[in-house]
Amino acid sequence: MGKVLRESLNSRPAFPCSSSSSSPSPSTTTSTSVTETVNGSHHFKITGYSLLKGMGIGKYVASDTFVVGGYTWAIYFYPDGKSVEDNAAYVSLFIALASEGTDVRALFELTLLDQSGKERHKVHTHFGRTPDSGPYTLKYRGSMWGYKRFFKRTLLETSDYLKDDCLSVHCSVGVVRSYTEGPKIYSITPPPSNIGQHFGRLLESGKGTDVNFEVDGETFAAHKLVLAARSPVFRAQLIGPMRDQNTQCIKVEDMETPVFKALLHFIYWDSLPDMQELTGLSTKWASTLMAQHLLAAADRYCLERLRVLCEATLCDGVAINTVATTLALAEQHHCFQLKAVCLKFIALPENLRAVMQTDGFEYLKESCPAVLTELLEYVARVNEHSVIACRHGNEVILDGSDINGRRLFFSYFKDLVGREVTVELKNDLAIRGTLHSVDQYLNIKLENTRVVDQDKYPHMLSVRNCFIRGSVVRYVQLPPEGVDIELLHDATRREARGG
Repeated sequence: MGKVLRESLNSRPAFPCSSSSSSPSPSTTTSTSVTETVNGSHHFKITGYSLLKGMGIGKYVASDTFVVGGYTWAIYFYPDGKSVEDNAAYVSLFIALASEGTDVRALFELTLLDQSGKERHKVHTHFGRTPDSGPYTLKYRGSMWGYKRFFKRTLLETSDYLKDDCLSVHCSVGVVRSYTEGPKIYSITPPPSNIGQHFGRLLESGKGTDVNFEVDGETFAAHKLVLAARSPVFRAQLIGPMRDQNTQCIKVEDMETPVFKALLHFIYWDSLPDMQELTGLSTKWASTLMAQHLLAAADRYCLERLRVLCEATLCDGVAINTVATTLALAEQHHCFQLKAVCLKFIALPENLRAVMQTDGFEYLKESCPAVLTELLEYVARVNEHSVIACRHGNEVILDGSDINGRRLFFSYFKDLVGREVTVELKNDLAIRGTLHSVDQYLNIKLENTRVVDQDKYPHMLSVRNCFIRGSVVRYVQLPPEGVDIELLHDATRREARGG
């Protein structure tokens, strides 16, 4: 580049003669100028508006800075206005360039949000209707765009924009950028990362190993630095200040050989092994069982990515005969997404009874009895629907949609705290217990609970305390002496008259 090449007089001409029949046709190239905006927004909440009044004309409170299009911005709010001539009659609102920049062109939008829910926002915007002169240009740091007379103070203070002494401002910025696109003459696609293959082959070769693990009588060789880089537990065990003194052969307890082999495979290859090939079994159940054990191993050695991969595998393979043990595993290892999937699956009417008959459910009851309370709530949600309010004997049907009805029964229930009641859910499950508490939504907490039909719901025998959502309740049977019949009749008559 920048050099001039001179040819000798005997050299051939630099340009062929136009009369030559073999001259190539002239080539055509193209390029495109692209101008667009890089958009971003910021929400600025201003609390204690009344305390800002009187701070002085030209004085402001500023939002935190935010970045759009490579530039830093801030919102300035002047409670007493920006201009002396307005005599503090207006509030001022501006968006300012807060970083170094020259001739920064941008579109702006300032919105004062209506907080009444009517969505009658006060909006000043360039977007969708760009000014005739084009985007606004900010010359240097500190340049602003906005309105000195954004809103008259007397009107603002009686409007829906001010709520609980608070204002809410939304700002959008669109920074203009231009660039030229030319033809792509060359295109080189880099290969995907194969670092996992390199480490995997290193494990398979057995070269350079410096630590051995004994698992159920079988020995595995590995590399300290690789294990330490992948797992904080291995790092502490192998190279930390509390490391094992004997690393010639570390014995791993409470883990089966195929599980440890799969663990090493992930650490080196960064992928799950073929579960069926590893177990020698072709059934889906065997793969699920391996994923369960591997999830426990991932939690033991703090391998977060492996744990999530196992969760995804178990989620895809959830089934009647394995879901209970998977739920217990999810509870023990704090896998909240997997736990929610299992609870929803078990709570389905077509699944519940079949799952209860599995050995895994017996294990779930013994190892994680607290989960049964959550399961009860999921079961109750399945048949959730609204009902009407009425009175029948000393059984009360609660209506979640009738505010007056809720208040009436709420007042009754408050007086019944500490007494025994029977709650029937919309899925026909009836629970008797001591009323511990109730809120205005008729959510009920019972203590010393027992199921009325114990043969039908044996899994509930170990539940002693439970929380019941008001929306899943069909009946609450009250002690006859706790019901004011005349007051209930009066409420029913008022409801029949429409309030």
